[in-house]
Amino acid sequence: MVAKRIIPCLDIKNGETVKGINFMEIKSVGDPIELARAYAQQGADELVFLDISATIEQRQTFAELVKRIAANINIPFTVGGGISALGDAERLLLAGADKVSVNSAAVHRPELISEIASRYGNQFVVIAIDAKCIDGKWCVTTHGGSKLSDKELFSWAYEAQERGAGELLFTSMDHDGTKSGYACDIYAQLSDKLSIPIIASGGAGNVDHIVDVFERGYADAALAASIFHYGEILIPDLKAELLRKGVNVRK
Repeated sequence: MVAKRIIPCLDIKNGETVKGINFMEIKSVGDPIELARAYAQQGADELVFLDISATIEQRQTFAELVKRIAANINIPFTVGGGISALGDAERLLLAGADKVSVNSAAVHRPELISEIASRYGNQFVVIAIDAKCIDGKWCVTTHGGSKLSDKELFSWAYEAQERGAGELLFTSMDHDGTKSGYACDIYAQLSDKLSIPIIASGGAGNVDHIVDVFERGYADAALAASIFHYGEILIPDLKAELLRKGVNVRK
């Protein structure tokens, strides 16, 4: 059995790590380099770095910060935010990213997924989807959750997979930052429709929530931010508890 992964997420704005609730009420929580180094030392399996204002501000992701973070860690590192062309992905790869996460630009021009995958391989492309439930339908958003698109979660996730995405990072905006648990039923449906690994994001508040998204949601990885940034759960303690509960994770 492939081990489940624990992935801290660093949302970056103006060079600082930030966190909000339902994509709102953004607050600074620390220095991204110090946090990245700490999480790698604690035993995180991977890190995700999202420049959350790059698309809104119509600029490229901070490659210099990516270089500095990459120099301080020894675990896989996914970078997203403001990636709208093949050259953006190439620049981040050269800066030290192991994978890139594409979101808004791929919604507007799905060919971007195929272009990056064709050049660097499917394993280099993570399709990130931020969606919220409106009148019973999971609607895909762009620009950090501020704009509704015409895409529906399940059909867009499948299209992204077929275009070459090697992994899905889905964030339920309704659960983001609430610490009330993941949208396990939705992850289970995604797992049934897709063949690529799924990273669950949005709602982690305790160990049981993470167990649930692995066992009921069939997620391959659990991404979390608040519980790690505020020291509510330390990664070694989390992994020990997951192992005790029968979840296969790397020690």
